[in-house]
Amino acid sequence: MVDYTLIRSKRKTIALIVDDGMLVVRAPLKIPKYEIETFIKSKECWIIDKLEQSIKRIAMKNAFSLTYGDFILYSGQQCLIVGNTDNHINFKNECFCISPDLASTQVILACLQIYHLMANEYIPNRVKVFSKHMGIEPSSVKISNAKTRWGSCSSLKNISFSCQLMMAEDDVIDYVIVHELAHLLEMNHSHRFWAIVEQILPDYKERQIRLKKLQHKLISENWG
Repeated sequence: MVDYTLIRSKRKTIALIVDDGMLVVRAPLKIPKYEIETFIKSKECWIIDKLEQSIKRIAMKNAFSLTYGDFILYSGQQCLIVGNTDNHINFKNECFCISPDLASTQVILACLQIYHLMANEYIPNRVKVFSKHMGIEPSSVKISNAKTRWGSCSSLKNISFSCQLMMAEDDVIDYVIVHELAHLLEMNHSHRFWAIVEQILPDYKERQIRLKKLQHKLISENWG
């Protein structure tokens, strides 16, 4: 039997979740333990495969590092990280220019800072373009260092975007912007919501696929 953590709650079915190299089992309050373990046994091949994938991602994440001469994504293109002798950080000549002699963790933080600066310049202006086109306006637009969500929309109509969205192509960034603006009209992912997105971006599904590919890549990278 695979080791697992059991969490009981007021639910009707058993759910298996593999994360960080561990199996979490969510089960109804009164279901007998032998039924839970019978279910786990029936899914053993799936569980082992997912655990192996999770452990591999952890190893890749732990091995992730950046230094001068490496390439990272900006607008869907690979751009070089170079040392900047004046100790300023910026994006110049298709390069991430950062202070020299930084350790890997510091290089990562410096690159994130550049993403943040570029996102603050670029994304709010694109939000204005689509806000005008869609006839809606958010209360505020913020750029965050979020690692697990590309964008979010609150009930107060505040929208936020991860600075790492700048890794994506411009049209993929536009998809995320339209997605969050559509939530100002529909705070769900209903048919009506997707109809709004499709009206603005008829090819949104193709853009969504490319965003998911980028997300899958970042799962194996440790950006702090």
